[in-house]
Amino acid sequence: MREVAFIKQNKEKWLEFEQRSLNKEKKSPDDTANLHIKIMNDLVYAQTYYPKSKVTTYLNKLAKSSFDIVYHTKRRDKNVVANFFFNKVPLLAYKHRKYIYISFAFFFICFFIGLLSTFNDESFARQVLGNEYVNQTLENIESGDAMAIYKGGSNWGTFIGIYDNNQRVGLNMFLSGLFVGIGTGFYIVYNAIMVAVFQAFFYQHNSLFDSLKGIWIHGTYEIFGMIIEAATGYIIGASILFPGTLKRFESFKIGTREAFYIFISTIPFTIIAAFLEGYVTRYSNKMPTIVSISIILFSLFTISYYYLILPFKVAKKHALR
Repeated sequence: MREVAFIKQNKEKWLEFEQRSLNKEKKSPDDTANLHIKIMNDLVYAQTYYPKSKVTTYLNKLAKSSFDIVYHTKRRDKNVVANFFFNKVPLLAYKHRKYIYISFAFFFICFFIGLLSTFNDESFARQVLGNEYVNQTLENIESGDAMAIYKGGSNWGTFIGIYDNNQRVGLNMFLSGLFVGIGTGFYIVYNAIMVAVFQAFFYQHNSLFDSLKGIWIHGTYEIFGMIIEAATGYIIGASILFPGTLKRFESFKIGTREAFYIFISTIPFTIIAAFLEGYVTRYSNKMPTIVSISIILFSLFTISYYYLILPFKVAKKHALR
């Protein structure tokens, strides 16, 4: 589409938003959000086809104004927490879905590297997991309780310790985005390979099923959440490397803020994962297999729905193309 035709086709909604802003006309939050998303779509189109045009600069300013109105105005008619988790975060996850997909792809590439390395080098598992862990796990497998290592300590102590460790890892991946995402990548390489080695090790010792139905009770939320946390690091890195029409510092501020909101959304899943590891995983060998599988599938469905399906539903509700 030629630039003149693009302007003629969309100028009415741009002027409508400007009029609302100047007159401070009150509209429903959904109506305002819909207009904001349409302006964002127009900005993306303009950045693609008219990157050096004045209309792109104009739309960039308009989009910033609409963002401030939509996301920084208090909504008294809605629960703030519910709005954050079921409106703001899904919209941001939709906006940055590319980095979520990249995070998954990179994790699984590293995961398969870990599998291949373990199957081709008998000493690789000991290099990654450590001799003490491997020896202890081999003893547990021989005694008939492959998951015994998860039964040490108190429920409460395990819950607190695991949550603290997982939250630190997630925070480090988020903050590593400051190093243009490279630091985040290193965390993913290490953790993905470790998970792969862990599963390959149990497979080699005929205990894969026991490990799957035990570890993934808590690991589903834990690993999935870690991948999303890594995506927040990539968002920050991309905001530094690819500022688009924005000044680099302005792009960085917006990218960091939006990444932080997504990072915050992973905290409940991290808490639940720690709770499951402290209070449920230790009993996996005693509970019926159907119960273990049901917990794993429910966990996988809920977190997948939240980050991979709900964003599209919310975006569609707001007429995002």
